[in-house]
Amino acid sequence: MKILIATGRLAEQTVRNAIGDHADVVVADTQVAAFITPRKLLAAIKEQIPVFNYDLIFVPGLVSGNFEKAEEELGCKIRLGPKHAYDLGFILPVAENMEFSTEVPACELLADVRRAMAIEKVEELEDAASCLLQLRGMKIGDESRMKVLSEVVDATGLESEALELRIRSFEMKGADMIDLGASLHATPDNVKRAISIARKTTVLPVSIDTLDPVLIREALNCGIDMVLSLDSGNIAEIASEIATHDIPAVVIPDQGEGYDSLMNNIELARKAGIKKLIADPVLDPIGHGIAGSIVRYMEFHEKNPDIPVFYGIGNVTELIDADSTGVNATLCGIGADVGASILFTPEYSNKTQGSISELKRASQMMMLAKERESSPKDLGIDLIEIKEKRRRTDSVLPETFVSAEKSKMWIVDPKGSIRISIIPDRFGMKDGSILAEHDNVSIVGKTAREVMDTILKMELVSRMEHAAYLGQELKKAELALKLGRSYAQDDDF
Repeated sequence: MKILIATGRLAEQTVRNAIGDHADVVVADTQVAAFITPRKLLAAIKEQIPVFNYDLIFVPGLVSGNFEKAEEELGCKIRLGPKHAYDLGFILPVAENMEFSTEVPACELLADVRRAMAIEKVEELEDAASCLLQLRGMKIGDESRMKVLSEVVDATGLESEALELRIRSFEMKGADMIDLGASLHATPDNVKRAISIARKTTVLPVSIDTLDPVLIREALNCGIDMVLSLDSGNIAEIASEIATHDIPAVVIPDQGEGYDSLMNNIELARKAGIKKLIADPVLDPIGHGIAGSIVRYMEFHEKNPDIPVFYGIGNVTELIDADSTGVNATLCGIGADVGASILFTPEYSNKTQGSISELKRASQMMMLAKERESSPKDLGIDLIEIKEKRRRTDSVLPETFVSAEKSKMWIVDPKGSIRISIIPDRFGMKDGSILAEHDNVSIVGKTAREVMDTILKMELVSRMEHAAYLGQELKKAELALKLGRSYAQDDDF
Protein backbone atom coordinates (compact mmCIF):
# COMPACT_ATOMS: atom_id res chain seq x y z
CA MET A 1 0.00 0.00 0.00
CA LYS A 2 1.36 3.43 -1.00
CA ILE A 3 0.66 6.13 1.59
CA LEU A 4 1.00 9.90 1.33
CA ILE A 5 1.16 12.09 4.45
CA ALA A 6 -0.12 15.66 4.15
CA THR A 7 1.36 18.22 6.54
CA GLY A 8 2.18 21.92 6.94
CA ARG A 9 5.53 23.65 6.90
CA LEU A 10 6.03 23.73 10.69
CA ALA A 11 5.53 19.99 11.19
CA GLU A 12 7.32 18.82 8.04
CA GLN A 13 10.54 17.66 9.70
CA THR A 14 8.68 16.03 12.58
CA VAL A 15 6.59 14.09 10.08
CA ARG A 16 9.64 12.96 8.09
CA ASN A 17 11.39 11.83 11.27
CA ALA A 18 8.32 9.88 12.39
CA ILE A 19 7.60 7.99 9.15
CA GLY A 20 11.08 7.17 7.89
CA ASP A 21 10.72 5.48 4.51
CA HIS A 22 7.25 4.01 5.22
CA ALA A 23 5.38 6.80 3.38
CA ASP A 24 5.83 9.94 1.27
CA VAL A 25 5.18 13.52 2.33
CA VAL A 26 3.38 16.41 0.68
CA VAL A 27 3.64 19.87 2.27
CA ALA A 28 0.62 22.13 1.88
CA ASP A 29 0.83 25.90 1.66
CA THR A 30 0.18 26.56 5.34
CA GLN A 31 2.32 26.87 8.42
CA VAL A 32 -0.08 24.90 10.65
CA ALA A 33 -0.97 21.40 9.42
CA ALA A 34 -4.43 21.53 10.99
CA PHE A 35 -5.36 24.33 8.58
CA ILE A 36 -4.99 22.16 5.46
CA THR A 37 -8.06 22.45 3.22
CA PRO A 38 -9.07 20.24 0.27
CA ARG A 39 -8.03 23.05 -2.10
CA LYS A 40 -4.60 23.41 -0.49
CA LEU A 41 -4.09 19.62 -0.51
CA LEU A 42 -4.91 19.34 -4.23
CA ALA A 43 -2.68 22.29 -5.07
CA ALA A 44 0.26 20.81 -3.13
CA ILE A 45 -0.15 17.40 -4.78
CA LYS A 46 -0.31 18.95 -8.26
CA GLU A 47 2.86 20.93 -7.57
CA GLN A 48 4.94 18.31 -5.71
CA ILE A 49 3.74 14.88 -6.95
CA PRO A 50 4.46 14.42 -10.71
CA VAL A 51 2.91 10.96 -10.86
CA PHE A 52 0.10 10.29 -8.40
CA ASN A 53 -0.32 6.60 -7.56
CA TYR A 54 -1.24 6.47 -3.90
CA ASP A 55 -3.80 4.26 -2.16
CA LEU A 56 -4.27 6.36 0.96
CA ILE A 57 -3.65 9.94 2.06
CA PHE A 58 -3.47 10.84 5.74
CA VAL A 59 -4.38 14.42 6.59
CA PRO A 60 -3.71 15.70 10.15
CA GLY A 61 -6.15 14.41 12.76
CA LEU A 62 -7.26 17.92 13.71
CA VAL A 63 -8.27 18.89 10.16
CA SER A 64 -12.01 19.62 9.93
CA GLY A 65 -12.69 19.99 6.19
CA ASN A 66 -14.70 17.70 3.93
CA PHE A 67 -12.38 15.89 1.52
CA GLU A 68 -14.99 13.86 -0.41
CA LYS A 69 -14.58 15.81 -3.67
CA ALA A 70 -10.79 15.65 -3.37
CA GLU A 71 -11.11 11.87 -2.97
CA GLU A 72 -13.16 11.64 -6.16
CA GLU A 73 -10.72 13.79 -8.09
CA LEU A 74 -7.67 11.83 -6.95
CA GLY A 75 -9.30 8.37 -6.92
CA CYS A 76 -7.75 7.77 -3.52
CA LYS A 77 -8.96 7.46 0.06
CA ILE A 78 -8.33 10.49 2.28
CA ARG A 79 -8.52 9.74 5.98
CA LEU A 80 -7.69 11.46 9.26
CA GLY A 81 -4.24 10.60 10.56
CA PRO A 82 -3.20 11.06 14.19
CA LYS A 83 -3.53 14.40 15.95
CA HIS A 84 0.20 14.58 16.51
CA ALA A 85 2.82 13.89 13.85
CA TYR A 86 4.94 11.92 16.32
CA ASP A 87 2.25 9.20 16.44
CA LEU A 88 2.50 8.45 12.72
CA GLY A 89 5.22 5.92 13.52
CA PHE A 90 2.67 3.84 15.43
CA ILE A 91 -0.11 4.20 12.85
CA LEU A 92 1.68 3.30 9.61
CA PRO A 93 2.64 -0.31 10.51
CA VAL A 94 -1.06 -1.25 10.78
CA ALA A 95 -2.39 0.99 7.99
CA GLU A 96 -2.78 -1.85 5.49
CA ASN A 97 -5.00 -3.88 7.81
CA MET A 98 -7.25 -1.13 9.18
CA GLU A 99 -10.06 0.98 7.83
CA PHE A 100 -9.48 4.54 9.00
CA SER A 101 -12.06 7.28 9.48
CA THR A 102 -12.97 10.66 8.02
CA GLU A 103 -14.28 11.75 11.44
CA VAL A 104 -12.16 10.07 14.13
CA PRO A 105 -8.38 10.74 14.26
CA ALA A 106 -6.31 7.62 13.61
CA CYS A 107 -4.64 7.73 17.04
CA GLU A 108 -8.04 7.58 18.79
CA LEU A 109 -9.40 4.99 16.38
CA LEU A 110 -6.39 2.74 16.84
CA ALA A 111 -6.55 3.13 20.61
CA ASP A 112 -10.24 2.19 20.61
CA VAL A 113 -9.62 -0.83 18.37
CA ARG A 114 -6.68 -2.05 20.45
CA ARG A 115 -8.69 -1.55 23.64
CA ALA A 116 -11.62 -3.52 22.26
CA MET A 117 -9.32 -6.30 21.12
CA ALA A 118 -7.67 -6.44 24.54
CA ILE A 119 -11.00 -6.66 26.38
CA GLU A 120 -12.21 -9.31 23.94
CA LYS A 121 -9.04 -11.32 24.62
CA VAL A 122 -9.56 -11.06 28.39
CA GLU A 123 -13.10 -12.39 27.99
CA GLU A 124 -11.83 -15.22 25.80
CA LEU A 125 -9.18 -16.17 28.37
CA GLU A 126 -11.73 -15.99 31.19
CA ASP A 127 -14.15 -18.27 29.36
CA ALA A 128 -11.40 -20.88 28.92
CA ALA A 129 -9.89 -20.48 32.40
CA SER A 130 -10.04 -23.16 35.07
CA CYS A 131 -11.06 -22.09 38.59
CA LEU A 132 -11.08 -23.31 42.19
CA LEU A 133 -14.71 -22.42 42.94
CA GLN A 134 -17.63 -20.41 41.56
CA LEU A 135 -19.92 -17.76 42.99
CA ARG A 136 -23.18 -17.46 41.07
CA GLY A 137 -21.35 -18.72 38.01
CA MET A 138 -18.39 -16.36 38.52
CA LYS A 139 -15.01 -18.08 38.48
CA ILE A 140 -12.71 -17.60 41.46
CA GLY A 141 -9.03 -18.56 41.62
CA ASP A 142 -6.61 -20.66 39.57
CA GLU A 143 -6.32 -19.37 35.97
CA SER A 144 -9.35 -17.07 36.13
CA ARG A 145 -9.01 -13.30 36.31
CA MET A 146 -8.58 -11.75 39.76
CA LYS A 147 -12.04 -10.52 40.79
CA VAL A 148 -12.74 -7.15 42.42
CA LEU A 149 -14.77 -7.31 45.65
CA SER A 150 -16.00 -3.85 46.66
CA GLU A 151 -17.12 -3.18 50.22
CA VAL A 152 -20.01 -0.90 51.03
CA VAL A 153 -18.78 0.39 54.38
CA ASP A 154 -21.51 0.35 57.06
CA ALA A 155 -24.02 -1.04 54.58
CA THR A 156 -26.27 -2.07 57.45
CA GLY A 157 -26.50 1.55 58.67
CA LEU A 158 -27.12 3.31 55.37
CA GLU A 159 -30.53 4.54 54.30
CA SER A 160 -32.10 2.32 51.66
CA GLU A 161 -31.67 4.82 48.82
CA ALA A 162 -28.05 5.53 49.76
CA LEU A 163 -27.24 1.81 49.90
CA GLU A 164 -28.89 1.18 46.54
CA LEU A 165 -26.99 4.10 45.00
CA ARG A 166 -23.65 2.86 46.40
CA ILE A 167 -24.20 -0.66 45.09
CA ARG A 168 -25.27 0.60 41.68
CA SER A 169 -22.23 2.89 41.57
CA PHE A 170 -19.84 0.03 42.41
CA GLU A 171 -21.42 -2.16 39.75
CA MET A 172 -21.10 0.57 37.10
CA LYS A 173 -17.43 1.05 38.01
CA GLY A 174 -16.75 -2.61 37.28
CA ALA A 175 -17.03 -4.42 40.60
CA ASP A 176 -17.31 -8.20 40.23
CA MET A 177 -18.80 -8.72 43.69
CA ILE A 178 -20.40 -6.57 46.40
CA ASP A 179 -19.46 -6.83 50.09
CA LEU A 180 -21.91 -5.53 52.68
CA GLY A 181 -20.02 -4.17 55.68
CA ALA A 182 -21.86 -4.65 58.98
CA SER A 183 -21.37 -1.98 61.64
CA LEU A 184 -20.52 -2.83 65.26
CA HIS A 185 -24.08 -1.93 66.25
CA ALA A 186 -25.83 -3.81 63.45
CA THR A 187 -28.80 -6.05 64.23
CA PRO A 188 -30.08 -9.10 62.33
CA ASP A 189 -32.89 -6.92 60.94
CA ASN A 190 -30.29 -4.47 59.61
CA VAL A 191 -28.51 -7.33 57.85
CA LYS A 192 -31.76 -8.69 56.43
CA ARG A 193 -32.69 -5.25 55.03
CA ALA A 194 -29.23 -4.68 53.51
CA ILE A 195 -29.22 -8.06 51.76
CA SER A 196 -32.77 -7.52 50.50
CA ILE A 197 -31.79 -4.17 48.96
CA ALA A 198 -28.64 -5.66 47.43
CA ARG A 199 -30.62 -8.49 45.83
CA LYS A 200 -33.07 -6.02 44.30
CA THR A 201 -30.26 -3.78 43.04
CA THR A 202 -27.72 -6.18 41.53
CA VAL A 203 -27.25 -9.70 40.21
CA LEU A 204 -23.61 -9.74 41.31
CA PRO A 205 -22.52 -12.10 44.11
CA VAL A 206 -22.99 -10.53 47.54
CA SER A 207 -21.00 -11.18 50.73
CA ILE A 208 -21.48 -10.17 54.38
CA ASP A 209 -18.55 -8.63 56.23
CA THR A 210 -18.68 -9.33 59.97
CA LEU A 211 -17.22 -11.62 62.66
CA ASP A 212 -20.49 -11.69 64.61
CA PRO A 213 -22.03 -15.22 64.43
CA VAL A 214 -25.53 -13.83 64.99
CA LEU A 215 -25.26 -11.53 61.97
CA ILE A 216 -23.66 -14.25 59.86
CA ARG A 217 -26.51 -16.59 60.74
CA GLU A 218 -29.09 -14.04 59.59
CA ALA A 219 -27.13 -13.51 56.37
CA LEU A 220 -27.11 -17.26 55.76
CA ASN A 221 -30.87 -17.38 56.22
CA CYS A 222 -31.19 -14.55 53.66
CA GLY A 223 -29.18 -16.47 51.05
CA ILE A 224 -25.84 -14.63 51.19
CA ASP A 225 -23.24 -15.85 48.67
CA MET A 226 -20.07 -15.58 50.78
CA VAL A 227 -19.04 -14.89 54.38
CA LEU A 228 -16.29 -12.55 55.58
CA SER A 229 -14.73 -13.67 57.93
CA LEU A 230 -13.97 -16.62 60.16
CA ASP A 231 -11.35 -16.84 62.91
CA SER A 232 -10.94 -18.93 66.06
CA GLY A 233 -13.45 -16.70 67.86
CA ASN A 234 -16.47 -17.62 65.71
CA ILE A 235 -15.64 -20.83 63.85
CA ALA A 236 -16.98 -23.14 66.55
CA GLU A 237 -20.32 -21.31 66.68
CA ILE A 238 -21.12 -20.69 63.02
CA ALA A 239 -18.88 -22.82 60.76
CA SER A 240 -21.16 -25.86 60.69
CA GLU A 241 -24.09 -23.70 59.53
CA ILE A 242 -21.95 -22.23 56.74
CA ALA A 243 -21.05 -25.77 55.76
CA THR A 244 -24.74 -26.68 55.61
CA HIS A 245 -25.41 -23.80 53.22
CA ASP A 246 -22.34 -24.85 51.18
CA ILE A 247 -21.09 -21.33 50.48
CA PRO A 248 -17.53 -19.97 50.52
CA ALA A 249 -16.08 -18.43 53.67
CA VAL A 250 -13.00 -16.24 54.04
CA VAL A 251 -10.72 -17.41 56.84
CA ILE A 252 -8.35 -14.98 58.56
CA PRO A 253 -5.65 -15.36 61.22
CA ASP A 254 -6.51 -14.23 64.73
CA GLN A 255 -5.79 -10.57 65.39
CA GLY A 256 -2.08 -9.91 65.72
CA GLU A 257 -1.20 -13.46 64.66
CA GLY A 258 0.33 -14.70 61.43
CA TYR A 259 0.74 -17.71 59.18
CA ASP A 260 0.38 -20.44 61.83
CA SER A 261 -2.84 -18.92 63.13
CA LEU A 262 -4.28 -18.78 59.60
CA MET A 263 -3.45 -22.45 59.00
CA ASN A 264 -4.96 -23.46 62.35
CA ASN A 265 -8.20 -21.62 61.57
CA ILE A 266 -8.38 -23.15 58.10
CA GLU A 267 -8.04 -26.60 59.66
CA LEU A 268 -10.80 -25.80 62.16
CA ALA A 269 -13.10 -24.64 59.35
CA ARG A 270 -12.37 -27.80 57.37
CA LYS A 271 -13.17 -30.03 60.34
CA ALA A 272 -16.47 -28.17 60.71
CA GLY A 273 -17.33 -29.25 57.18
CA ILE A 274 -16.69 -26.10 55.14
CA LYS A 275 -15.48 -27.16 51.71
CA LYS A 276 -15.28 -23.80 49.95
CA LEU A 277 -12.52 -22.00 51.78
CA ILE A 278 -10.84 -18.71 50.84
CA ALA A 279 -7.72 -17.68 52.76
CA ASP A 280 -6.80 -14.13 53.78
CA PRO A 281 -3.16 -14.00 54.94
CA VAL A 282 -3.79 -10.23 55.51
CA LEU A 283 -1.96 -7.57 53.52
CA ASP A 284 -0.40 -5.17 56.04
CA PRO A 285 -0.13 -1.42 55.32
CA ILE A 286 3.11 0.27 54.37
CA GLY A 287 5.01 1.03 57.58
CA HIS A 288 3.40 -1.91 59.34
CA GLY A 289 5.11 -4.89 57.72
CA ILE A 290 3.86 -4.94 54.14
CA ALA A 291 6.98 -6.74 52.88
CA GLY A 292 6.59 -9.53 55.41
CA SER A 293 2.89 -9.90 54.58
CA ILE A 294 3.69 -10.26 50.87
CA VAL A 295 6.15 -13.02 51.74
CA ARG A 296 3.39 -14.62 53.82
CA TYR A 297 1.05 -14.54 50.83
CA MET A 298 3.64 -16.14 48.60
CA GLU A 299 4.40 -18.86 51.14
CA PHE A 300 0.73 -19.64 51.61
CA HIS A 301 -0.02 -19.88 47.90
CA GLU A 302 3.00 -22.07 47.20
CA LYS A 303 1.94 -24.53 49.91
CA ASN A 304 -1.82 -24.33 49.26
CA PRO A 305 -2.42 -23.79 45.53
CA ASP A 306 -5.89 -25.32 45.84
CA ILE A 307 -7.21 -22.55 48.12
CA PRO A 308 -8.27 -19.17 46.61
CA VAL A 309 -6.51 -16.17 48.15
CA PHE A 310 -8.18 -13.00 49.43
CA TYR A 311 -6.04 -9.88 48.94
CA GLY A 312 -7.03 -6.74 50.88
CA ILE A 313 -5.59 -3.95 48.76
CA GLY A 314 -7.71 -1.37 50.60
CA ASN A 315 -5.49 -1.90 53.66
CA VAL A 316 -2.73 -0.12 51.73
CA THR A 317 -4.48 2.41 49.49
CA GLU A 318 -6.48 3.91 52.38
CA LEU A 319 -3.32 4.41 54.45
CA ILE A 320 -1.02 6.16 52.00
CA ASP A 321 -1.29 9.73 50.73
CA ALA A 322 -0.64 8.91 47.09
CA ASP A 323 -2.81 8.71 44.01
CA SER A 324 -4.50 5.33 44.07
CA THR A 325 -3.96 4.54 40.37
CA GLY A 326 -0.30 3.59 40.57
CA VAL A 327 -0.65 2.02 44.01
CA ASN A 328 -3.51 -0.19 42.85
CA ALA A 329 -1.70 -1.19 39.65
CA THR A 330 1.48 -2.14 41.52
CA LEU A 331 -0.30 -4.05 44.27
CA CYS A 332 -2.42 -5.85 41.69
CA GLY A 333 0.75 -6.93 39.88
CA ILE A 334 2.22 -8.23 43.15
CA GLY A 335 -1.10 -9.93 43.83
CA ALA A 336 -0.88 -11.76 40.51
CA ASP A 337 2.59 -13.00 41.49
CA VAL A 338 1.47 -14.26 44.92
CA GLY A 339 -1.65 -16.02 43.67
CA ALA A 340 -4.37 -13.54 44.63
CA SER A 341 -7.90 -14.50 43.58
CA ILE A 342 -9.99 -11.69 45.08
CA LEU A 343 -8.94 -8.01 45.14
CA PHE A 344 -10.70 -6.25 48.01
CA THR A 345 -11.30 -2.48 48.22
CA PRO A 346 -13.74 -0.29 50.13
CA GLU A 347 -13.06 2.78 47.92
CA TYR A 348 -13.91 4.73 51.05
CA SER A 349 -11.82 7.92 51.24
CA ASN A 350 -11.82 10.68 48.62
CA LYS A 351 -8.25 9.90 47.54
CA THR A 352 -9.18 6.29 46.72
CA GLN A 353 -12.24 7.08 44.61
CA GLY A 354 -11.85 5.19 41.36
CA SER A 355 -10.10 2.20 42.97
CA ILE A 356 -12.75 -0.23 41.75
CA SER A 357 -12.33 0.64 38.09
CA GLU A 358 -8.55 0.86 38.55
CA LEU A 359 -8.36 -2.62 40.05
CA LYS A 360 -10.67 -4.03 37.40
CA ARG A 361 -8.46 -2.61 34.65
CA ALA A 362 -5.30 -3.75 36.46
CA SER A 363 -6.66 -7.30 36.82
CA GLN A 364 -7.34 -7.38 33.08
CA MET A 365 -3.83 -6.11 32.37
CA MET A 366 -2.26 -8.80 34.56
CA MET A 367 -4.27 -11.51 32.83
CA LEU A 368 -3.10 -10.33 29.41
CA ALA A 369 0.49 -9.98 30.61
CA LYS A 370 0.47 -13.52 31.97
CA GLU A 371 -0.93 -14.90 28.71
CA ARG A 372 1.72 -13.05 26.70
CA GLU A 373 4.46 -13.86 29.23
CA SER A 374 5.38 -10.19 29.28
CA SER A 375 5.39 -7.15 31.53
CA PRO A 376 2.03 -5.32 31.72
CA LYS A 377 2.78 -2.79 28.96
CA ASP A 378 1.72 -2.27 25.36
CA LEU A 379 -1.40 -4.36 26.00
CA GLY A 380 -4.03 -2.09 24.45
CA ILE A 381 -5.33 -1.14 27.90
CA ASP A 382 -3.49 0.80 30.59
CA LEU A 383 -3.86 2.91 33.72
CA ILE A 384 -1.97 5.98 32.55
CA GLU A 385 -4.12 9.00 33.40
CA ILE A 386 -1.84 11.96 34.16
CA LYS A 387 1.55 11.22 32.69
CA GLU A 388 2.15 10.13 29.12
CA LYS A 389 3.78 7.04 27.75
CA ARG A 390 5.54 8.73 24.84
CA ARG A 391 6.53 12.38 24.89
CA ARG A 392 5.84 14.22 21.65
CA THR A 393 8.16 16.73 20.06
CA ASP A 394 8.45 19.99 22.01
CA SER A 395 8.86 23.48 20.55
CA VAL A 396 12.26 25.16 20.42
CA LEU A 397 12.69 28.57 22.05
CA PRO A 398 12.88 31.17 19.24
CA GLU A 399 15.76 33.61 19.12
CA THR A 400 13.47 36.58 19.62
CA PHE A 401 10.33 36.47 21.74
CA VAL A 402 8.13 38.57 24.00
CA SER A 403 8.06 37.59 27.67
CA ALA A 404 4.50 37.04 28.86
CA GLU A 405 3.20 39.28 31.64
CA LYS A 406 0.08 39.09 33.73
CA SER A 407 -2.12 42.15 33.25
CA LYS A 408 -2.54 44.34 36.32
CA MET A 409 -5.83 45.71 35.05
CA TRP A 410 -9.18 44.02 35.10
CA ILE A 411 -12.24 45.62 33.58
CA VAL A 412 -15.61 44.10 34.40
CA ASP A 413 -17.41 42.83 31.32
CA PRO A 414 -20.49 44.98 30.63
CA LYS A 415 -22.32 41.75 29.77
CA GLY A 416 -21.89 40.64 33.39
CA SER A 417 -20.06 37.86 35.25
CA ILE A 418 -20.35 34.13 34.69
CA ARG A 419 -20.14 31.68 37.61
CA ILE A 420 -18.58 28.29 36.83
CA SER A 421 -18.98 25.12 38.89
CA ILE A 422 -19.21 21.37 38.35
CA ILE A 423 -21.94 18.82 38.95
CA PRO A 424 -20.23 15.50 39.82
CA ASP A 425 -21.68 12.29 38.47
CA ARG A 426 -23.97 10.71 41.06
CA PHE A 427 -22.30 7.34 40.52
CA GLY A 428 -18.75 8.66 41.00
CA MET A 429 -17.61 7.64 37.52
CA LYS A 430 -15.22 10.60 37.03
CA ASP A 431 -17.96 11.99 34.85
CA GLY A 432 -20.45 14.76 35.31
CA SER A 433 -21.20 18.20 33.92
CA ILE A 434 -19.87 21.75 33.85
CA LEU A 435 -22.33 24.45 34.94
CA ALA A 436 -21.95 28.05 33.75
CA GLU A 437 -24.46 30.54 35.22
CA HIS A 438 -25.10 34.05 33.87
CA ASP A 439 -28.01 36.04 35.32
CA ASN A 440 -31.03 33.82 34.58
CA VAL A 441 -29.23 31.58 32.10
CA SER A 442 -27.71 28.24 33.15
CA ILE A 443 -25.56 26.37 30.63
CA VAL A 444 -24.73 22.71 31.28
CA GLY A 445 -22.21 20.76 29.21
CA LYS A 446 -19.65 17.97 29.32
CA THR A 447 -16.65 19.82 27.88
CA ALA A 448 -15.12 23.27 28.15
CA ARG A 449 -15.36 23.64 24.38
CA GLU A 450 -19.10 23.12 24.11
CA VAL A 451 -19.87 25.35 27.11
CA MET A 452 -17.64 28.14 25.77
CA ASP A 453 -19.12 27.82 22.27
CA THR A 454 -22.59 28.20 23.77
CA ILE A 455 -21.52 31.26 25.79
CA LEU A 456 -20.18 32.87 22.61
CA LYS A 457 -23.24 31.89 20.59
CA MET A 458 -25.50 33.50 23.20
CA GLU A 459 -23.24 36.59 23.22
CA LEU A 460 -22.78 36.51 26.99
CA VAL A 461 -19.27 38.00 26.81
CA SER A 462 -18.03 41.19 25.17
CA ARG A 463 -14.39 41.49 26.23
CA MET A 464 -11.48 39.32 25.00
CA GLU A 465 -9.86 39.07 28.43
CA HIS A 466 -13.14 37.85 29.90
CA ALA A 467 -13.45 35.16 27.18
CA ALA A 468 -9.83 34.10 27.76
CA TYR A 469 -10.43 33.88 31.51
CA LEU A 470 -13.58 31.80 31.02
CA GLY A 471 -11.76 29.42 28.67
CA GLN A 472 -9.09 28.88 31.32
CA GLU A 473 -11.60 28.25 34.11
CA LEU A 474 -13.83 26.00 32.00
CA LYS A 475 -10.86 23.80 31.10
CA LYS A 476 -9.92 23.54 34.79
CA ALA A 477 -13.49 22.46 35.53
CA GLU A 478 -13.36 19.86 32.74
CA LEU A 479 -10.08 18.45 34.09
CA ALA A 480 -11.52 18.33 37.62
CA LEU A 481 -14.38 16.16 36.37
CA LYS A 482 -12.03 13.93 34.40
CA LEU A 483 -9.71 13.40 37.35
CA GLY A 484 -12.42 13.08 40.00
CA ARG A 485 -11.34 16.25 41.79
CA SER A 486 -13.30 19.11 43.31
CA TYR A 487 -13.33 22.51 41.60
CA ALA A 488 -13.67 26.08 42.84
CA GLN A 489 -13.57 29.03 40.47
CA ASP A 490 -10.34 31.10 40.68
CA ASP A 491 -8.57 28.52 42.89
CA ASP A 492 -5.28 27.04 41.73
CA PHE A 493 -5.98 23.58 40.30
